[in-house]
Amino acid sequence: MDRLIQQAILQVLEPICEAKFHERSNGFRPNRSAENAVAQVYKAIQLQKLLYVVDIDIKGFFDNVNHGKLLKQMWTLGIRDKKLLKIISIMLKAEVVGIGFPEKGTPQGGIISPLLSNIVLNELDWWIASQWENMKTKHNYVSTVHPNGSLNRGSTYLALKKTNLKECFVIRYADDFKIFCRNQSDADKMFEATKMWLKDRLGLDISPEKSKVVNLKKNYSEFLGFKIKAIKKSNKYVVTSGLTEKSLTKVSEKLKGQIKKIEKPQNEKMEHLEVNIYNSMVIGIHNYYRIATNINIDLQKIAFLIDRTFKTRLKSRIKKKSGIGKKGYVYKTYADSRQLRYVKNQAIAPIGAIRHKSPMYKPVKVNKYTAEGRTLIHKNLEKINIEILHYLMKNPIQNRSIEYNDNRLALYCAQNGKCYVTGKPLEIGRIHCHHKIPIKNGGRDEYKNLVLIDSDVHKLIHAVKNDVVTKYSLMLKLNYKQRDKLNRYRKKLNLEPILISEV
Repeated sequence: MDRLIQQAILQVLEPICEAKFHERSNGFRPNRSAENAVAQVYKAIQLQKLLYVVDIDIKGFFDNVNHGKLLKQMWTLGIRDKKLLKIISIMLKAEVVGIGFPEKGTPQGGIISPLLSNIVLNELDWWIASQWENMKTKHNYVSTVHPNGSLNRGSTYLALKKTNLKECFVIRYADDFKIFCRNQSDADKMFEATKMWLKDRLGLDISPEKSKVVNLKKNYSEFLGFKIKAIKKSNKYVVTSGLTEKSLTKVSEKLKGQIKKIEKPQNEKMEHLEVNIYNSMVIGIHNYYRIATNINIDLQKIAFLIDRTFKTRLKSRIKKKSGIGKKGYVYKTYADSRQLRYVKNQAIAPIGAIRHKSPMYKPVKVNKYTAEGRTLIHKNLEKINIEILHYLMKNPIQNRSIEYNDNRLALYCAQNGKCYVTGKPLEIGRIHCHHKIPIKNGGRDEYKNLVLIDSDVHKLIHAVKNDVVTKYSLMLKLNYKQRDKLNRYRKKLNLEPILISEV
């Protein structure tokens, strides 16, 4: 019940807060990601030529949020329903088993906690912005609008550069943030000013051993698992980035641990599941870290260790070729790689087969609270949803054959993650795999006999009673083309076709 209430509060607060948050705040926000934050970092270094960065680590941020200050910040943002604020205050002070009643901090693992943390640090974002980029000028310069919806404030920035102000830009992901400056002197001053502001305004301390000013021309700065530096190329500085040592160790140990599970499975089905989980891990690692410029070099180091682990633990079970198994996301994605291997004809995603991809800057127009923004979001959904693919890999249908679960993955990719009948994106918990010819009529779990559909569509295909047919027909509102597809499957079940007049 508590989580249900938190979700309801989140749905009320989020649209209000989203309109007030800074554009370079990226963590725990809809349609934003770590990739967007890294893209902003790359832009600051390569385009804006800001090569000095203030790295500040807030000591125990989530455990030290001041409740009174947070409620005042919410009031300032425009959240002024006193009953709602009272409920949030009670939630913040709710008893924690084994600890008691907290006097500060946000609920651990709470649905609303990430939003509350962003509300706290939103004030920091705008304070840093007020030190330079949002500083008022004597002349009101006209800002043009880029095609992606962002403002071109070049004239304003040019005027500000002629002043003695300290040029600085903040980029934040949750409590991990960086302040980019033009020179060492400005960076040193911003470091001290930010440290004092955090203490005086938010009551937060920084970690001295983890907080510092970094000259990117000489040293790496770490951010979200990446190490980032600027190297000179021709007459300019460009970004070079890779995995931090901590990330390399974490990835390597994680994959080795999964190989141990593949080595001694309880049965053939468990072996198949453990390989799927391994593949899911590799795909996730590739999708997250591929924006590092040196990703290929870093993952080749891991690939060498992983290959040795495979040979040691799986020995004769791992093969370079397979007579079957040439289908599905893993094979289609990595078919050209010489590192592709198989365990009992099941393709294993090669950790070293990866190419760099430039990180994407989030388009300003992408916003689920505007009609135009939702259109852009839906356009992006045309691609396969990797999170759902991971879910399918890790959650096979129990008591079904390996062939069935393999084909379930292959169909998700082949159908671009969409219901075969409606053409709408499939969602976790609503993905059903339908046998065109039922098992009882001689149908098998082979690829050509299966199709992925939405759960409600599946119920309508098998519906016999008139009230059930009417219920799901009204719910789905299928057009003529969709209804024809559905009726073809009903015909194979020897069921009457559903007519338009029945809706």
